[in-house]
Amino acid sequence: MATIESPVLQTITPVTHDLGDFKVNRVLPARERTMVGPFIFVDEFGPARLPAGQGMDVRPHPHINLATVTYLFDGAIEHRDSIGSHQVIEPGAINLMTAGTGIVHSERSPQALRPGGPSLYGMQTWLALPDGGEEVAPAFDHVAADGLPFVEDGAARARVLMGTLWGATAATPQHSPTLYADIELAAGGSIPIEAGADERAVMLVGGEVTLDGQPLDPFALYVLRPGHEAALASAAGGRLMLMGGQAFTTRRYVFWNFVSSSRDRINQAKDDWKALRFPLIPGDDQEFIPIPEVPKTVSYP
Repeated sequence: MATIESPVLQTITPVTHDLGDFKVNRVLPARERTMVGPFIFVDEFGPARLPAGQGMDVRPHPHINLATVTYLFDGAIEHRDSIGSHQVIEPGAINLMTAGTGIVHSERSPQALRPGGPSLYGMQTWLALPDGGEEVAPAFDHVAADGLPFVEDGAARARVLMGTLWGATAATPQHSPTLYADIELAAGGSIPIEAGADERAVMLVGGEVTLDGQPLDPFALYVLRPGHEAALASAAGGRLMLMGGQAFTTRRYVFWNFVSSSRDRINQAKDDWKALRFPLIPGDDQEFIPIPEVPKTVSYP
């Protein structure tokens, strides 16, 4: 159990889903905690290389009352959605898709990369939309890697993906105050984590990193004690994600791909998907994912 001296308020061990060609490590939602700031769903996938001639194919599926954020370390994902967006996301860029009233999207390995066996390594997160903003119009925003600020200090550097860190602000839209950054430490590198956000957490995604001298386990989520400016350091080099933002004061429910402050709204979305009332995706309208009998993403009591 964490003490008042500990920089870590909570440690969430990932649930690993083995999909055959690659693994997905999921830390949110969890029984012990459902959110960190607006982050209500956090998956890390890979690193992996898929067999030659194959690829990742996440067929069309719906979302409501949330924003998806896709960020890659390696590989590429082709995104299409029902408002007509078509974008290949590559390492260092960020895709923000706002579902709002409802959107359908697909995520696939680009055809050009399949013959050689595409690589896959990155983060998929969902942000709950704030009170009064859950039913906004669907939208899509893509910020290329060279449009995101880098903060460098000796053997430490960070790409700010959302929000403001170390004096740098990302151009990525925010629906509520959000903090998201990709931090890389070379051998001997160190960097402090600013303590201004209500809620913050870090995840080690490569190499080795210590937090106030304590080693971090790969892909676990370490929720930081509010107000504590923790120090990250690495003797041999490492990479980790920082995420968080303003705490939510009202509960969000999760069922499958739906997030909302209202269970009734989720039930309506379930009925709409079953009745094929969601819009189709231009260029990818021949397949869809049916609602599973037992969804892997659910609210916890």
